[in-house]
Amino acid sequence: MTKLFLGLFLVFATHFLNANQIQTIEHFWIPLSDGTRLAARMWIPEGANEEPVPAILEYIPYGKRNGTRGRDEPIHSWFATQGYAALRVDMRGSGESDGFLEDEYLKLEQDDALEVIAWIAKQSWCTGSVGMMGKSWGAFNALQVAARRPPALKAVISVCTTDDRYNDDLHYVGGCLLNDNLWWGTFMLAYQARPTDPELVGEGWKQQWLDRMEQLPFWPALWMKHQHRDAYWKHGSICEDWSAIQCPVFVMGGYADGYTNSVTRILENLKVPRLGIIGPWAHLYPHSGSPGPAIGFLQEAGRWWDHWLKNQDNGIMEEPLLRAYMEEWAAPTGWYDLSPGRWVGETTWPSKQIKNKKLYFTENGLTTDSAADAALTICSPEWTGSATGEWMTTGVPGELPTDQQIDDQLSLTFDSAPCQERMEIFGAPELILNIASDKPLAHLCARLCDIAPDGSSRRISYQILNLTHRESHADPQELEPGKLYTIKLKMNMCGYAFDPGHRIRIALSTTYWPLIWPTPRAATLTLRTKESVLNLPIRPYNENDSKIRFEPPIYGSLAPITQISKGKVERTFSIDPLTNSSTYITNYEGGPFGEGIERFDDIDMTIDHNLKRELKILKDDPLSAHYLLTQSYNLSRSDWHIKIDTTVEMSSDETHFFLNGKLEAFENGNKCATKIFKEEIPRAP
Repeated sequence: MTKLFLGLFLVFATHFLNANQIQTIEHFWIPLSDGTRLAARMWIPEGANEEPVPAILEYIPYGKRNGTRGRDEPIHSWFATQGYAALRVDMRGSGESDGFLEDEYLKLEQDDALEVIAWIAKQSWCTGSVGMMGKSWGAFNALQVAARRPPALKAVISVCTTDDRYNDDLHYVGGCLLNDNLWWGTFMLAYQARPTDPELVGEGWKQQWLDRMEQLPFWPALWMKHQHRDAYWKHGSICEDWSAIQCPVFVMGGYADGYTNSVTRILENLKVPRLGIIGPWAHLYPHSGSPGPAIGFLQEAGRWWDHWLKNQDNGIMEEPLLRAYMEEWAAPTGWYDLSPGRWVGETTWPSKQIKNKKLYFTENGLTTDSAADAALTICSPEWTGSATGEWMTTGVPGELPTDQQIDDQLSLTFDSAPCQERMEIFGAPELILNIASDKPLAHLCARLCDIAPDGSSRRISYQILNLTHRESHADPQELEPGKLYTIKLKMNMCGYAFDPGHRIRIALSTTYWPLIWPTPRAATLTLRTKESVLNLPIRPYNENDSKIRFEPPIYGSLAPITQISKGKVERTFSIDPLTNSSTYITNYEGGPFGEGIERFDDIDMTIDHNLKRELKILKDDPLSAHYLLTQSYNLSRSDWHIKIDTTVEMSSDETHFFLNGKLEAFENGNKCATKIFKEEIPRAP
């Protein structure tokens, strides 16, 4: 093995799993042509040097050593027991890798991946066939790298992914600025300010740490400087050229995640062999899927890899093109462990069996027949949206939308008559609305809800649109006040069954705080009901759905972890009637994904990550919007303690966004670095 890796790896451990002996190579270097070294960890079957195996690559910036260690071990160790070399590689400037990470999804990131794949394919333990997989960032770049067509890349698995970096990521949706842009940028400040591990890189770790912090970009400002769909966002968006991808793709997502829409777009537009799965899950791998039911993701992935990397005819490509969950009513409490429903399958997408059902807007609600024209207005209080939940849920209780009744009362609502029989919808509901605004800038927020007989309101789908982007995200045009526009709004992908006695509701608002940043001035929208329509994608019962089955979740060996304390999550929304202000707070102690304080026992590393978000706004003043994030990241072992504190805040006036940030880093209680960020960014329509 020393000869195999040219003496580059530092530590390896051998263990047994499921009666198959594998080796875990804790750390080694993959050299790049410019002299940069990327840090890697690998799980590989014993004897692969004599009997080469295909390889599976996951390539992300979160730190293989102490970032995603708990997630990596049960996935990649299992692949190794199935006859694969599974590699977790830290991107340039992250984890223990050399260099600096300057932004998301750069061409350099892809270039490095091409070299990594070529390096893997040439190793004596590899057959020359490589698969690439990932969730979120790793799912994005798996598709982006596939579009570069490296010869050794034979197939991809992409989980919680996007094909469109501008309109379907956590920066902008529908031309509206998501407040998650600031959350994610602040999160990345702490993650990218972490040092390399001295046990792996030696005495130079501290200078490398200081250099990395000195080069640290102000992440949220990077993205806010590109408020339209320009070349920045087109780069890395595979929807710009679907034909670029020539290898098979397996794409997965969940309704509780923010990335569901990409699954069906990818299935519709790619021409390569492909499969898709949509569950009820948050931003998680499906074997950890929550809300449940979770599925045997590793078995599905194993079948996929066996077919495309080992040329085994195992029936995976005989599965329906899209397997998805049809959700049913559950009380909207903000979380549930198990989503009621059943699995369905579609052999083509778009599905030939799904037909639109039209419901017309009238002064009295949604009806199956159009009625006389009416002019109805809405100007929502700025705090409308308190029940929205998170754009991207991560499996933490409280993140799902809660009962929508409060927000419904602040919106313009249209209800149908009670359903006479069960009605299943599957796809993206579409609104065609005739709307005028009294301001040149305005937002439209639409929610599709299920209203139970007791009045409870569960959000099924929604969409938001900056109305200046009604025709183009690249070249927005201001509205002419008072002019009537026909707006087409495709809502988020959903699979849902309305029960008899339940009503269908569309709720329209002009604000959606704290999900999106408000327009500079409050707008009043006027809806003309004539020719305004809701198109629901109705799916008939199909007896073949009963054949859809998944094996239960399994895991490989678990990373040795001791939980020092459980995570604590607080989520509150309050209104002060004296000042007409609202405050929305989420406070995560111990871990931002509910994990608590944990110690990775085999490397003696303890992680404690705290993040608090405070969003405030006045009822009638969009310029009062204020967002404050405070964060503390602690990384320690017995004689070594690293602490990274960040504070980031955002506000705006009519013409500019104001972002201020501060990062302080400490080693064993001594301050090592301070970095101040300050940006004024012009607002674009």
